[in-house]
Amino acid sequence: MAVAAPNAAAADAAIEVARAGGSAVDAAISAALVAMVNEVGLVSLSSGGFLAVQPATGAAYTVDGWVDRPGLGRGADAPAPLTWDVSTAYGGGVSITVGPGSVATHGSLAAFGEAHRRDGRLPWRELVAPAVDVARDGFRLGAASRYYLQHVHDSVFGWDPASRSALHDDEGGVVEDRVVVADLAATLEHIADVGPRALHEGDLARLIASDVRRRGGLLGEADLAAYEPVVRPPLTSRVGAWQLATTPPPSVGGVVVAAMLRLADGHPTSGWDRRDVEHFVLVQRAVLGHRREVLETAADLDQASRAFLDLVDADHRAVLESGSTAHVSVTDADGSACSLTVSSGYGSGLIAAGTGIWLNNCLGEQELNPPGRQVAAGSRLLSNMAPTVGRHDDGSTLAIGSPGADRITTAIVSALAGFVSGGLSLEAAVAHPRVHVHRAGLPDEEVRVEDELSMYYGGVGAALTRATGDLEAVADPRREGVARILRSTGQS
Repeated sequence: MAVAAPNAAAADAAIEVARAGGSAVDAAISAALVAMVNEVGLVSLSSGGFLAVQPATGAAYTVDGWVDRPGLGRGADAPAPLTWDVSTAYGGGVSITVGPGSVATHGSLAAFGEAHRRDGRLPWRELVAPAVDVARDGFRLGAASRYYLQHVHDSVFGWDPASRSALHDDEGGVVEDRVVVADLAATLEHIADVGPRALHEGDLARLIASDVRRRGGLLGEADLAAYEPVVRPPLTSRVGAWQLATTPPPSVGGVVVAAMLRLADGHPTSGWDRRDVEHFVLVQRAVLGHRREVLETAADLDQASRAFLDLVDADHRAVLESGSTAHVSVTDADGSACSLTVSSGYGSGLIAAGTGIWLNNCLGEQELNPPGRQVAAGSRLLSNMAPTVGRHDDGSTLAIGSPGADRITTAIVSALAGFVSGGLSLEAAVAHPRVHVHRAGLPDEEVRVEDELSMYYGGVGAALTRATGDLEAVADPRREGVARILRSTGQS
């Protein structure tokens, strides 16, 4: 089995599950659960996510576990949800909406449960066990968490007493040694016992909903109970000898990746030369501009997305000439693959009382919840995520994806194009310098070219099983990701 995960503990969890006979889906879920414990500020149990799965036989599928807008049963005369904005220099300067009213209805664990039901081998409890151990023993913050928290440890993660206690030392700085979050290990043990619906029904769900509502948020028991993951056929693209499958709406990220891959027209032809980069800038400008102008405000996102891809397929020239997150990739020797991306946004700063769970702020993310897009309670928000799986004509399988907000799509396409078209090795394709068109189509548009490796440009994780049975795993050098290989002999 080949694994690319956000950190060593997450990668170790995947390998432990693989040694016990787990599938690619099992390993990816176990790694993601560990990341939900120790990638503080980037992802938590209160998150949304998508999985793209290529079974050993049969067609690929996706599981949509993205967040819903809460507020079911809430009266029109109810007080406005409590939120406030925080400005930070993180990511070149962003404004973050936090507080109880920024919490959306989480869905990652429910999606994990659906994928596990379809393609898991081990009991659910065994997948959760490594996360329980990490939560109980404590952990050191990784580089990505430290980088984010140095900007927002006080403004976002310091206003709630439980959050401040977990992350701060006696002088008010971020804890340098072990982080132990009160109640989190017990919460995970409960999830191990009850199953992936534990965050939606029963005592734990009631604890979360009652605390959010008490503090002025929208999320209630009805929102959690009504939540369901959705299995969807993927968006597919043919690139050379690869059939690639990624997430359909409500993930606009998948649409963007599919469109960019189709518009790549075989670029890069060999590595990345000046003409390849210029073409990629044109592609980004066209696709990201269409996302901003059309997809983000479409009344029917699915119809608008498919119409855009139809236009891409019909006339490339017409399209090109117009105007915090964690990822796990796993492939197995049996030909299966799982690509999984999860996010809690920038974090609301709130730990639900008695649970140890940092809650998301996805309602406060303008990219996920644009002001011009009307979404009813119980409906999905937008997402940039685009976990992708692929199968080569020779039987090789690939899993790839990235965190990185609006840079997710450009990071994935850059690495994919370099590997499938540009003649680069998987490792070289992931490490290659990137370009990103920031605010495409706006007056202050900026073409950002990576001079030195930076986590701003994403953190691609890729796993590959070749038709020969050879395994490869690559973790982006821009982050502290970890790659692991478990061979059939049991040696990693």
